[in-house]
Amino acid sequence: MWLVVGLGNPGSEYAGTRHNAGFMVVQRLGQRWNLKFERRACSSRLTETRRGRTKIILALPQTFMNQSGLAVQSLLSTYKIKPENLLVIYDDLDLPLGEIRIRPQGSPGSHKGMKSIVEVLGTTLFPRVRLGIGPRPESVEAADYVLSQFSVDEKPKIKEAVEKACQAVEMIVAGRLAEAMNTFNRRQVDFLEK
Repeated sequence: MWLVVGLGNPGSEYAGTRHNAGFMVVQRLGQRWNLKFERRACSSRLTETRRGRTKIILALPQTFMNQSGLAVQSLLSTYKIKPENLLVIYDDLDLPLGEIRIRPQGSPGSHKGMKSIVEVLGTTLFPRVRLGIGPRPESVEAADYVLSQFSVDEKPKIKEAVEKACQAVEMIVAGRLAEAMNTFNRRQVDFLEK
């Protein structure tokens, strides 16, 4: 069983903002798999499905970003899922817009949602998919930047990144984490040179 969590902030005022890139991926997975997020439990909007023999729960925490760990802990406990079967998807200011990075584990960096999860769970040993939303203009505060909307020019790039992230998630939950890393952990220039 897998728990796939997209990080973001609930509410229409945050829909489509940079900080909600994790929500965008999980919502898009729901569309790809013909699922609706009709259940509410564990401070999250949820849906579940099977891919082959694997049960998968897709979750959108409704706790606001800084308290994401509370929802994740409740989900893991309720569904009796080990942290190594938790896959977290979130935005990353340090990656260029449109790039994605997959890691089997690691530090939360400066991301407050990830910090909350690591703090509550007491472990960094779970995979994650990061979507690049950078670089931040020097004249804009980080908090303002992550809560801003994507520009018209940026929307095609983030849309493509969301699709790539969905493909990566599908590989990871099928037991192909290393393959997903080899496929997607390349700089955009690598793709342009081929």
